[in-house]
Amino acid sequence: MKRQKIFENIIHGIFLILGMITVGCVLLITLYLVIAGIPAIRKIGLCDFIFGTKWASTAKEPSYGILPFILTSIYGTAGAILIGVPVGFLTSVYLAKLAPAKIKTVVSGAVSLLAGIPSVVYGLVGMMVLVPGIRNLFHIPDGASLFAAIIVLAIMILPSIINMSITALEAVPKEYEDASLALGAAPVETYFKVSVPAAKSGIAAAVVLGVGRAIGEAMAVMMVSGNAPNLPELFGSVRFLTTAVASEMSYSGGLQRQALFSIALVLFLFIMLINAALNFFLKHSKEG
Repeated sequence: MKRQKIFENIIHGIFLILGMITVGCVLLITLYLVIAGIPAIRKIGLCDFIFGTKWASTAKEPSYGILPFILTSIYGTAGAILIGVPVGFLTSVYLAKLAPAKIKTVVSGAVSLLAGIPSVVYGLVGMMVLVPGIRNLFHIPDGASLFAAIIVLAIMILPSIINMSITALEAVPKEYEDASLALGAAPVETYFKVSVPAAKSGIAAAVVLGVGRAIGEAMAVMMVSGNAPNLPELFGSVRFLTTAVASEMSYSGGLQRQALFSIALVLFLFIMLINAALNFFLKHSKEG
């Protein structure tokens, strides 16, 4: 008994240390971004940096306005969520509750394969197939646009939403569904009115994970969005916060490099704000 207690204390200590390391890494990243990002904001001016509409970091008289990047990231993420969440949610309900075993095995394997595909492959397929398709379908000069980025992001977040939602739905006690069916409810009605509400915390976590994937993606959207620092239009070339950093960091220097760290700081704060808001609403929903 004493040996078991010592073993449990050791395991508890290991988990505590690992947890503290994780928290420490987040704090170090936050501190580094603040230290690296604040100087450029001071030189440029907070309002000019956040609300400026022109980014020309290599011009003779450079401009460092990132409002187009912020709006593009917001619109792109929102569009991906509007498309990806319903598709992922309905697919997860079908696979968890309605699909025959053979179909579930095949589709689940395809979803897992989607999760393992590198971002650059999504971008390459989007650039070779999706971008020309949008150009021909809508008769526009260039298909590399915000719309193409939204489609790619919507596809990329599907595996996270589907897999986590399936796990949450399959964890619902079968007794809940049996009781609903015994009261005369149809199977589909039971799944949507009993199983889904019981699994809503897991489904919400899947959505949060999908939002994080959409906001943080860089390579794929760089290849299909046109990567131009314009104010966002659905069929116009745009640049996201992530791609703004990735596309210029390799050759940047001086104030330009500091401004890119400032963009990374804004992106970091943006992600933290969204996660905090989602967690607040989820907690409020549980209490209600």
